[in-house]
Amino acid sequence: MNAKITVDKQNIISKIDKRIYGSFIEHLGRAVYGGIYEPSHKTADEMGFRTDVMDMVKSLNVPVVRYPGGNFVSGYNWEDGTGDKSKRPKRMELAWQSVETNEVGIDEFQEWAKRADSEIMMAVNLGTRGPDEARNLVEYCNGETDTYYAQMRRKNGFEKPFGIKLWCLGNEMDGPWQICSKTPYEYGRIACETAKLMKWTDPSIELVACGSAHINMPTFMEWERTVLRECYEHIDYISLHNYYGNPDNDTAAYLASSIEMDKFIKQVAAICDEIKLEKNSDKTINLSFDEWNIWFHSNEQDKQIPKWQIAPPLLEDIYNLEDAVVLGSLLITLLNNCDRVKIACLAQLVNVIAPIMTETGGRAWAQTIYYPFMYTSRHGRGTVIKTTCDCGTYDAGKMRDIPYIDSTAVISDDESEITVFAVNRSLDSECELDFNVDGYAPCQRVALEGDDIKAVNTADAPENVIPVVKDTADKITLAPHSWNMIILKKQ
Repeated sequence: MNAKITVDKQNIISKIDKRIYGSFIEHLGRAVYGGIYEPSHKTADEMGFRTDVMDMVKSLNVPVVRYPGGNFVSGYNWEDGTGDKSKRPKRMELAWQSVETNEVGIDEFQEWAKRADSEIMMAVNLGTRGPDEARNLVEYCNGETDTYYAQMRRKNGFEKPFGIKLWCLGNEMDGPWQICSKTPYEYGRIACETAKLMKWTDPSIELVACGSAHINMPTFMEWERTVLRECYEHIDYISLHNYYGNPDNDTAAYLASSIEMDKFIKQVAAICDEIKLEKNSDKTINLSFDEWNIWFHSNEQDKQIPKWQIAPPLLEDIYNLEDAVVLGSLLITLLNNCDRVKIACLAQLVNVIAPIMTETGGRAWAQTIYYPFMYTSRHGRGTVIKTTCDCGTYDAGKMRDIPYIDSTAVISDDESEITVFAVNRSLDSECELDFNVDGYAPCQRVALEGDDIKAVNTADAPENVIPVVKDTADKITLAPHSWNMIILKKQ
């Protein structure tokens, strides 16, 4: 099989917002307790954070982390995670049927984010709570006034504000699984009034309103239109959430998951522009794809886990090579839509459907999906430029004319190099790749490939599936079912 990628340096899609490489930590399973935080671990720092995990997070170059949920936030009292740890209550956590100890809250997490070279995307509870608690939390985190919640933060040992600038107005509020779910109008009204109070408390913050919980929700599109009509001028982004998987073991269709993601993004962007026109507004609402990943491996095993434990091992998907190739393709789609997708959060970061896994009291290792995310986050900085790919197509499931090659190109700010990310979706054919890029030539190439598409990494075999450096002296050949990064230097 042959393919030709043409890169037009003059045809710019958009400058990349670095927050497109965000991630997510929820008080769910072992994401916090036994994940980022384990005071008894041999690598724990003085605050109880695992430094082996933190080093792996820093290698991912994650600029923003959504916190504390997720479904968890819709029943969360933020005050529980502040002040003297010995006085913090244990709570029944209804979203995940677990016990929340509140050892870690915003007091601790804001410090973890700093140490991880990241910032926080803070979510507020619009399930059991509302505008008053949300504006109080903004004051606690960002207030510089001599007023109650800013003083409460100071009394808890934090003289300087946390300076959290990005906030989510609740989570998946159209989902019947959500604590105190709402109709589109109910949510639109509370989101509008909450947004007003939050921005009056700190005018510098940006706000993300909830979109539909996923593309197959019966409320999808009606929800977005209604919510935007109610709070358009008070928000900055609307969220998208979607997960992908291969429960039927149809790998050919699974490798085309990014086509569904692309369609979803374009639909929501079109609705935002429709309401902009309807309101005769000068403001453009952009997109925050703040929950995306692959999630299906752990669904059955989670049904066997007893309820009301502290940090039960929930949603611990073990990812294989095909998952990593799909994730690389999803990243390509986010980049190709970076004119509208300004924020995205890989859900989640540690143990819970995550690129990083840990043993409580033991080892930490990188899952297969760690690597395409790491390389794209590190090298996909700059401006996305339009590419066209002349290649063959195939059919799978209900989809027709799926391109064998999925690709994007990022030019660095100084234009000294162009980085091409490419996936070969073919299950059995190599692809000889030709480039049409005036003035640039390949100088470096990394590939994630292998004969066993179901191969995984484990604590005992952490390097079973890892990227390999490939030769660029000869023609570029993409292995079947592979993810690839090719860096081209200006000549």
